[in-house]
Amino acid sequence: MDFDGQLLRQVGGFGRRARLLAAASWLPNVPLALGLAAGLLLAATPQHRCRPDPALLPPELRNASGPELLNASTPPGSHCLLYRYPPPGGGLEPNGTGPCTRGWEYVLPEAGLLSTVVTQWDLVCANHWQVPLEQTTHLLGWLIGYMAFGSACDRFGRRATFISSLMLSIPLGIAVALAVNYVMLVLTRLLFGALLAGTFLSLYVARLELCDPPHRLAVTMGAGFFWVAGELLLPGLAVACKEWRLLQGTIVLGLTLLAACWWCPALSPESGRWLLATQQLEEGKQVLRDLAEGNGIRLEDDSYTWEHLFAELDNLSGGAPLPQYHSICKIFRTRVIWKNSLILGFTAFIGSGIRHSFTRNLNSYAPGFYFPYFLLVASEAVALLFLCLTVDHFGRRAALLLSTILTGVSSLLLLALTQYLMSWLIVLLSVLGILASQAVSALSVLFAGEVLPTVVRGAGLGLILAAGLVGQATTPLMEIHNSHGFFLHHVIFASFAILSVLSIMLLPESTSRPLPDSLLDGESQHRPPLFHSSQRQRHKDHLPLLSTRSTAGPYDPDSYARLVSATKKMLGSHHGASSGQTRPLLPARSRHNSTLEGM
Repeated sequence: MDFDGQLLRQVGGFGRRARLLAAASWLPNVPLALGLAAGLLLAATPQHRCRPDPALLPPELRNASGPELLNASTPPGSHCLLYRYPPPGGGLEPNGTGPCTRGWEYVLPEAGLLSTVVTQWDLVCANHWQVPLEQTTHLLGWLIGYMAFGSACDRFGRRATFISSLMLSIPLGIAVALAVNYVMLVLTRLLFGALLAGTFLSLYVARLELCDPPHRLAVTMGAGFFWVAGELLLPGLAVACKEWRLLQGTIVLGLTLLAACWWCPALSPESGRWLLATQQLEEGKQVLRDLAEGNGIRLEDDSYTWEHLFAELDNLSGGAPLPQYHSICKIFRTRVIWKNSLILGFTAFIGSGIRHSFTRNLNSYAPGFYFPYFLLVASEAVALLFLCLTVDHFGRRAALLLSTILTGVSSLLLLALTQYLMSWLIVLLSVLGILASQAVSALSVLFAGEVLPTVVRGAGLGLILAAGLVGQATTPLMEIHNSHGFFLHHVIFASFAILSVLSIMLLPESTSRPLPDSLLDGESQHRPPLFHSSQRQRHKDHLPLLSTRSTAGPYDPDSYARLVSATKKMLGSHHGASSGQTRPLLPARSRHNSTLEGM
């Protein structure tokens, strides 16, 4: 049964209660965005230098202080070295350098914080690789959460996955704030990221399945703007908290308030679409009744229609069936669903991974934390606004194609012409590439949610989001090696962007179409023509062998009879000429009938 066309319309469509639930689903994006973006502040590396060690100085300089002590101890511009002097009596000139012996002095605050993870455990100089490692581990946690909780969404439901992951994230967030060493920090941040990913994914799927086709884009983009609001709120919270442990505790407090409010089933009901798709009919009927009452629809006013719809649901299910769940393995056994998932996962990977190629070009023009951070956040907001204005009008596929082309062209121009371009043009192309890549990432996830069937939407969307996390993780991985291999990274992702343009044309169009519920619905989605012809040209068959519509006219008995008669005469004359004998092709009775047909 068509959920969007029949059931959702009967319960009031996107009515009052549906709008309330959609708006309520936006609010959790604020603490979730804080949880993901906080890693940039917790691991912010301030300016630093070695703390002077008087024991390394000659006896004549050990009583120095202030700038004199600093000049005698550290080389100019060095962050990780101290001067070494000859033994006493060997002179006052240094004869070499060596590593720091008494720790480091930091220039604080950094990004609004007076202490960070870096200053807590001195993750600088020889230990600086541990900072991008921690960031990569946190993203790995999100990747694991997307894949694990995506399957849980399809097996246990959207609400159960959302509540369980949200509740478990609170003690893990507290453990992060109370970490006593670097190893504990990495492990707790890994698990904390996995639980936040489960919360985000289950909420995204439930929100998408709540909306009818005309409102899916607006509701999804509204949630994206709340995510941006959370990212904009983060620097202000850092300035207010001052300490990284207190900032982490504030994020956990937001998650706690969220869990206290969203524990109520009225704010986070189970997805009726998923219940019906998995043959949980009684629970699905109850969710539809509650939604109808919240939308102001009285079931008593149209009891016949409701009884007819529920009876049809029972007939389609064959009585009282057991719930039917589908695992992630079902996606790999399909053809169209797997093809769409592979293409959209590829575009999500490119949109997230290529962004580092653009942001690195801006470091030399505006070093520091705030400029690149707010540039990325602002570009995300502009990209969401661009999608709001274009996607419903031109379609998902056309908007994704345009965004990918802009991303690839910007990357190729920067790759080939950076040394010849003026600085303002480099900044312009970098900003354009960031905007386009943000649009590619956001639209790939929405597109995937609309073409994946309900029974495997959680697992499939988890794969798409995980692919995006793999691309995003390339940024801290490059930092582990001090950006060695950046040129190769840029070449690979620019090539991938151009390659993805061809693959996007194989996608179906999901604008204003109902969400597929079963695997059969997902397999029945086909690629529409790239260019739409006019109404007059649409009836012309320029490629008859490839045409799916028959252009033959109606059956005409007289024309068919004349064709048969002429064919028989031709065959008869040919046979007589070749054999030298005149033998009738047909018996007399048949010839008489043929003569009548010719007349």
